[in-house]
Amino acid sequence: MKAALISRRQMLARSGSAVGAALVSDSLAPLFAAPGKRRFKIGACDWSIGKMCDPAAFAVARQIGLDGVQVSLGTVANQMSLRQHEVQQRYQTAARQAGLEIASLAIGELNNVPYKSDPRTVEWVSDSVDVCQALGLRVVLLAFFSNDDLRGDAAGVDEVVRRLKAVAPKAEKAGVALGIESWLSADQHLDILKRVGSRAVRVYYDVCNSNDMGYDIYAEIRKLGRRICEFHFKENGSLLGQGKVDFQKVRAAMDDIGYTGWVQIEGAVPSGQPMLESYQANCKFVRGILSV
Repeated sequence: MKAALISRRQMLARSGSAVGAALVSDSLAPLFAAPGKRRFKIGACDWSIGKMCDPAAFAVARQIGLDGVQVSLGTVANQMSLRQHEVQQRYQTAARQAGLEIASLAIGELNNVPYKSDPRTVEWVSDSVDVCQALGLRVVLLAFFSNDDLRGDAAGVDEVVRRLKAVAPKAEKAGVALGIESWLSADQHLDILKRVGSRAVRVYYDVCNSNDMGYDIYAEIRKLGRRICEFHFKENGSLLGQGKVDFQKVRAAMDDIGYTGWVQIEGAVPSGQPMLESYQANCKFVRGILSV
């Protein structure tokens, strides 16, 4: 296994995105096709740049130097507004005017209204697949923190598995990955994925969250492999590269699994520092790490 990983890394270093794409099987390609001609693109979460549920996020992202924005489906207060056609059009116009892309979708409101127990969320997750189709997206982040925390909640995990089993065929047919982001370990995530039994259900990997939990994130990335649908590059209270995560080692692990696609910057603003300048520095750092 070790020799195979080293060989794969050498191949990727020589051949770039073409090899990365070749590592993905034909059956999974719709979920992991690299956007454009580059192996990676860099975005940021709309909530991290102060524009949650606001198309103005794209103008800010352009100032930062990003390639796109991970956008929120909505909140209870705005009735998950991105489900509305006219709102989708406003986002598409804002992205086009900024010369950027809508990178992926996130349902952060699940932290407040938990998918593991609240019946309203069943419709939200199902509708998020329709929104992805309308906007040409391939990844939905499903958040499992705060009220939706799965740690030590076997009944909650059972219900999440049941609900994901129900929606997975729709997502699979649409070529959309439903990405679980949580405090769970790689092995715990793999158990959920095995129980659901669909290639549409994946892991949304946040390097900072998992590192804070004490997991060996570089080993976890390799263990999860192609089951990772997208990454958050994050630090809490530090610029990227100045905190606890070794992003060079993260990049090496990404090479080993042949990951291609979006990397979203989240957090990573030091206390008392301005967001814009911090994100410009973060974007520059990530471009250096990813060579884009």
